[in-house]
Amino acid sequence: MPTLPSFVEIILGILVLFGGGELFVAGSVALSLLLGIPQLVIGLTVVSLGTSTPELFVSLISSFNGDADLAVSNVVGSNIFNILVVLGASAAIVPLRVKSRLVRRDVPLLLGISMAVWGMASGGRLTWQAGVALLFAMVANLVWEIRTASEDSEDDEDNEAERATPLVAAFKLAAGLALLVIGSQLLVRGATTAAVALGVSQTVIGLTIVAAGTSMPELVTSVVAAYRGKADLAIGNVVGSNLLNQVVILGLCAVVSGGKGLAVDPVMVSRDLPIMVATTLACLPIFWSNGTISRLEGWLLLGLYGLYLVEQVLAATAGGEIVDNTFRFVVLVAVLPLLMVFLVWQVLRWKQQRKLLAVQGGE
Repeated sequence: MPTLPSFVEIILGILVLFGGGELFVAGSVALSLLLGIPQLVIGLTVVSLGTSTPELFVSLISSFNGDADLAVSNVVGSNIFNILVVLGASAAIVPLRVKSRLVRRDVPLLLGISMAVWGMASGGRLTWQAGVALLFAMVANLVWEIRTASEDSEDDEDNEAERATPLVAAFKLAAGLALLVIGSQLLVRGATTAAVALGVSQTVIGLTIVAAGTSMPELVTSVVAAYRGKADLAIGNVVGSNLLNQVVILGLCAVVSGGKGLAVDPVMVSRDLPIMVATTLACLPIFWSNGTISRLEGWLLLGLYGLYLVEQVLAATAGGEIVDNTFRFVVLVAVLPLLMVFLVWQVLRWKQQRKLLAVQGGE
């Protein structure tokens, strides 16, 4: 049976994470007000960079240790988790209003980067040249975000109660980030100890606890932001983290790997990278329809992650190839077509509503 300290670590980790999430969101809002930068841009840059710190540490250490599989799978798995779980859980709590710039600019950019990473990794290796190109893309995007920040300040609320001095805002950001990192480490360690004591396989631990652990700062930050009505921070955190995970983390890992480059598992190229691209692509109709991510769409995203998790476990189970192939066939033939029909219906319904509103407005 699991020992008491493991459960203490789990509970303490969750409490520390939520405390860190509150501080980090408060510091981010204060920073956006001080600098006059829209909260969406803060979410896409400062918040997403801070919450991606665990992935950065894990992937860089893995690269230095020669464990390229962990470095790449950490980024790909985190990106899938961020969209399906972080965004899904945030929308399931409170429907999230989507800024138009996400559909016009940030999600297409993320989709383009994701497809480029998939293409660069298709040969089974991310070269150092590819890493330099990704880092250059990061610099270009950061300059772009700063230069266009003033374009997106149309309706950010200047809440005086959330203003703070630069020192207080910086302290909240730093303290919140430190608590997020400490809390995620406590949660992963406690949950892993409990899972081993219960006899859960290392495969399940890696697919659930470790993958979710490095993305826990994103999850907590976005959920807290959504609960506090800061949809821009919640969505910007997910989109920005997924972008930085690829251009910064994969870019740095490929560069530090040297001339040999960063090896990419063929299974990752044929299965997980396409899933990462597909989940990013699914954001466009979800974000576009009605300009809101509804609770139903949030639960759909969470359900899709459940299917992904089951498929991963079945694929890793000894002797489970036939069951896995059957499950994959059912998903491809039944689940995904139904999902596509739902997304198309959502978009068409939204367009019809806009036409009706336009007609009524012209009367």
